Amino acid sequence: MTEKATFAAGCFWGVEHAFMQIDGVTATQVGYIGGTVDDPDYRTVCSGRTGHAEAVEVEYDPEQVSYEQLLAVFWGEHDPTQKNRQGPDVGTQYRSEIFVHSPEQRRVAEQSLAAMQTHLGKPIATQITDAPTFWRAEEYHQRYFEKHGQVACKLQAPAPVTARGEPVEQRSGRLSGLFSRS
Repeated sequence: MTEKATFAAGCFWGVEHAFMQIDGVTATQVGYIGGTVDDPDYRTVCSGRTGHAEAVEVEYDPEQVSYEQLLAVFWGEHDPTQKNRQGPDVGTQYRSEIFVHSPEQRRVAEQSLAAMQTHLGKPIATQITDAPTFWRAEEYHQRYFEKHGQVACKLQAPAPVTARGEPVEQRSGRLSGLFSRS
């Protein structure tokens, strides 16, 4: 049985690509979440008037990859100290936010945020919110880098990120075999 995790960490193209590389992630989709308009489109979200964030919904097998491990990738894919921006992308749609789907995900996300905060010299801007409706983005945004042969958008993580004591890093283009289930 699979579970869902939803993360906003700036431009959704690069974030989706990172999660697609992880063994145990069975599906991803990019879209919009946390706003006030039903079924928004990219242009409307970019106007800054809907309150949505660009986000990635991750479907994963918890027998193969833990929520803690997904959080480690989330922290490593962006600078969580930047409020309403990631690098050159500015606006509330580029905010850092963890959308939780259960009380257990909230507990783990709050622990992860507290642990990450001990590593950084600046306050973390990331919010933790109960997941509202996720609106799938237009098809041309799905698996964008896979379709266009690009891998960009990623900022350098502000500090080393670990999951269960193991560094999260890309090896041979895959984030597989880095995590052990105990």
